[in-house]
Amino acid sequence: MSTAALPTADASSEVRDYVTLMKPGVMQLVVFTAVAGMLLAPGVGQMHPLIFAIAVMCVAVASGAGGAINMWFDRDIDAVMLRTVSRPIPAGRVQPADALWFGVILSVASVSLMGLAVNWAAASLLALAIGFYVFVYTMWLKRRTPQNIVIGGAAGAFPPMIGWAAVTGEVSLYSIVLFLIIFLWTPPHFWSLALYRSGDYQRAGVPMLPVVAGLESTRRQIVFYAVILALVTLVPSVMGWAGLPYTVAAGALNLVFCGLSLRVLLNKDDASAKTNFFYSILYLFLLFLALVIDHNL
Repeated sequence: MSTAALPTADASSEVRDYVTLMKPGVMQLVVFTAVAGMLLAPGVGQMHPLIFAIAVMCVAVASGAGGAINMWFDRDIDAVMLRTVSRPIPAGRVQPADALWFGVILSVASVSLMGLAVNWAAASLLALAIGFYVFVYTMWLKRRTPQNIVIGGAAGAFPPMIGWAAVTGEVSLYSIVLFLIIFLWTPPHFWSLALYRSGDYQRAGVPMLPVVAGLESTRRQIVFYAVILALVTLVPSVMGWAGLPYTVAAGALNLVFCGLSLRVLLNKDDASAKTNFFYSILYLFLLFLALVIDHNL
């Protein structure tokens, strides 16, 4: 009986490894912001539930595709970073070529299905997001400039625009503002992680801002971006797209985020940076949730 159970156990382990390649933690936030973009778009009530589900699935699969190709390309630096050394490729559980083909197939499938089943505007944005993450951020910027997260962060900012386009077939000023919110959120979010993982990036030779510009400069940049982000999150209120419930929620969330970012600057310890990193994830989730709730009210 124990011998018969081994193939099942091995198969289950292999499935988990391929799921890990897709970066499910990142995927959750990507999918959530895409769904938020869909729910905020005019005409979402007329969208067939099956088409809605297909659009969401395509975003999820595309996110996973980018994650798999990213892990394939970064397998050398993943092998020397404590945070990533146990990933499937550096740990030897998945062959690099298999991960690459997995990502390529998922990329083509997700974009094709989005175009055929939903619309080609959303499919084009989906392809642009994958391409930007893989070619611009992963292959070009990440190992060359400390501004990798600032510019490359655009890849993670596309989901609400994709969701909006999936419903409307176009890009609007509102969806661009949603893009900008995530674009400006990315640097303080990721640099908070880079602060307490700076040794990892230094060993791997990745020019993250703390490694190149120093910890103090990075802390100041975190505060700067948190303040700019707070101002941009009020644009929906100023433009009349959101009401008082969102404005109050955004104000409270920004107050905490700016306060925690300032604490990173003043305390100069890993604990403050770690708290800011994890809060930033909750912050983005609650901010978009507040937009959706306000819209439905």
